[in-house]
Amino acid sequence: MSSMASILRRKSTHKLFLLRARLFSVSTSHDKHDKPSQQIEKILIANRGEIACRIIKTAKRLGIRTVAVYSDADERSLHVKSADESIRIGPPPARLSYLNGSSIVDAAIRTGAQAIHPGYGFLSESAHFAQLCGDKGLTFIGPPASAIRDMGDKSASKRIMGAAGVPLVPGYHGNEQDVDFMKSEADKIGYPILIKPTHGGGGKGMRIVQSQSDFVESFLGAQREAAASFGINTILLEKYITQPRHIEVQIFGDKYGNVLHLYERDCSVQRRHQKIIEEAPAPNVTNEFRSHLGQAAVSAAKAVNYYSAGTVEFIVDTVSSQFYFMEMNTRLQVEHPVTEMIVGQDLVEWQIRVANGEPLPMSQLQVPILGHAFEARIYAENVPKGFLPATGVLHHYRPVPVTAAVRVETGVEQGDTVSMHYDPMIAKLVVGGENRAAALLKLKNCLSNFQVAGVPTNINFLQKLVNHREFESGNVETHFIEHHKEDLFVDPSNSILAKEAYNAARLGAFLVAACICEKEHSTLKDSSPGGHSLPSIWYTHPPFRVHHHARRVMEFEWENEYDSGGFKLLTFMIIFKPDGNYLIETGEDGSPGLEVKTTHLGEHDFRVEADGVSMDVNLAVYTKDRTRHIHAWHGSHNHHFRQKLGIELSADDETQHKTSYETGSAPPGTVVAPMAGLVVKVLAKDGSKVEEGQPILVLEAMKMEHIVKAPSAGLVQGLQVTAGQQVSDSIVLFKIQG
Repeated sequence: MSSMASILRRKSTHKLFLLRARLFSVSTSHDKHDKPSQQIEKILIANRGEIACRIIKTAKRLGIRTVAVYSDADERSLHVKSADESIRIGPPPARLSYLNGSSIVDAAIRTGAQAIHPGYGFLSESAHFAQLCGDKGLTFIGPPASAIRDMGDKSASKRIMGAAGVPLVPGYHGNEQDVDFMKSEADKIGYPILIKPTHGGGGKGMRIVQSQSDFVESFLGAQREAAASFGINTILLEKYITQPRHIEVQIFGDKYGNVLHLYERDCSVQRRHQKIIEEAPAPNVTNEFRSHLGQAAVSAAKAVNYYSAGTVEFIVDTVSSQFYFMEMNTRLQVEHPVTEMIVGQDLVEWQIRVANGEPLPMSQLQVPILGHAFEARIYAENVPKGFLPATGVLHHYRPVPVTAAVRVETGVEQGDTVSMHYDPMIAKLVVGGENRAAALLKLKNCLSNFQVAGVPTNINFLQKLVNHREFESGNVETHFIEHHKEDLFVDPSNSILAKEAYNAARLGAFLVAACICEKEHSTLKDSSPGGHSLPSIWYTHPPFRVHHHARRVMEFEWENEYDSGGFKLLTFMIIFKPDGNYLIETGEDGSPGLEVKTTHLGEHDFRVEADGVSMDVNLAVYTKDRTRHIHAWHGSHNHHFRQKLGIELSADDETQHKTSYETGSAPPGTVVAPMAGLVVKVLAKDGSKVEEGQPILVLEAMKMEHIVKAPSAGLVQGLQVTAGQQVSDSIVLFKIQG
């Protein structure tokens, strides 16, 4: 590219983001419609986490005071600290706090709030709660209760849309819920079948059933999960489309009958039926198709006299290019920031203004498309275990810097705990660019620099995903992860990849060892709760003697982003040279030592030079269960090391850091809890005979059910857990005796 073209491109990008910032921040003009006599001056936010923080930011910009509600688990959370006031509403379980509508309404009245913003999830799509707010003289910042009722029941909404001529996926949307009747309906529709709760969202309770034999257990499991998540266990059935895209349209209406759409978002890339990457506008979509989608979404909203923010979701058959109405979410969506990025508007501000009785600030023809945007959801989850949610303390949390083109929507900060009681999302990373290629490049860079330690996350997986050639081309569909699993997950049995991973690990170990033993600087802090500077032995060289270099033997267990084979033991010797540099020896294959030089750049930042290569390294150190954990980031790579604490002194006055970690392995047939959670159902008895793959019990965490099955045929032994019992991650649940 010529220098002039480069300058013009930079100017174009600068203008785009200036326009986006200007549109996002300015107040809008209003027409002749009268405003209500009393404007909203204080809002209670009936939610938690990142969406509560998001609403607080807009409210503060508008000069509106905010009240946060919290459960006992969230007493010291970021959304509580950010609000002007806060009030306790109950114990940690959501049904006793964030789903307790009467308690929340009472809290609003007690604090003098005039309005309640429900955010998303919890009570955001409860017609009863919206009606309760109105009955108590409070403004519900959302759609009318009637629209929530019509669209919140997925069966009813499909009947309404069908009557309006909107294409529907074949299925059963009736009231009959008897399992035998539903099984007969599934037989008529034909397998594969999608089982789906009639209320709620987020993929909770959804099941894909491939055959008759799997239907009953899947149906009953979906009912249990729906009841736990939404308080309603009714189910609908749909024909499962095998090659679908998930495309949704953001709509907005006011109280004067005006409705417009703000274009579409592609949310096809999902795991466990939940979105992890969204983008707007959708890739590889024609303007004609975009127009038809938008018109259908607006018609759906008008059919139920809708106002405030909403989303109409469509499933698109990639084979026929036909789209079908799926459902309407009568709330602000998790992924609304990507729409805000491309239209330059604050949708929370729009919600507040519409609730105040103001008209929409623009017409359909005035809605711009300012480039392209992506959102990546960063979760605490164990990807190799099937994306199971994880819990723990965020010992190190360093998001990327926020700019006009980068947003980090989060409800946590360093030192916070990811609880088993709520959704495991840590943050939403939102980026924008003048086109899809520019936005994707920024997304890749931001993911490489987003640092979390203390809980397993999906960051490395997201990096692999956004670098996949098919994703780069915009060829996405809801089975993307399954279809490309060989590219996205490394097989530990692949010897070539394993060797590459080991070499990367060895280099990472060298870098960590050099940095943490840096003599001149002792500013690296243990970020554990109550953490402190590491013991001086980690920083001070042993005394030198003539013709003798100080040595330290170090053993690490290591894992990194390349494979899912667990921790691997690494042993090496670090030699402290008189010139202040280090020599690392592994003793393998007679290979020579690697000389390493380090320069301290900041609290956790180092420049490392080794084998002719210079790179920046970021470190995080914390202690958990008498084990030192060390995370090292260099470039787009992340290494995790752990050491069992303990020090031995050799007879030769050389300091030996003996740190072997006794991992051990569970006896064959032992089954441990894959995640911390609640036992909701025990399906077998201790001593009973079971077959391989037979369900033994059901665990629930973060509103998700996980069925624990027998690894082999045999007798169940040691099964002492009962329904209603809390269990910790990796605790032994039972054994199978062959």
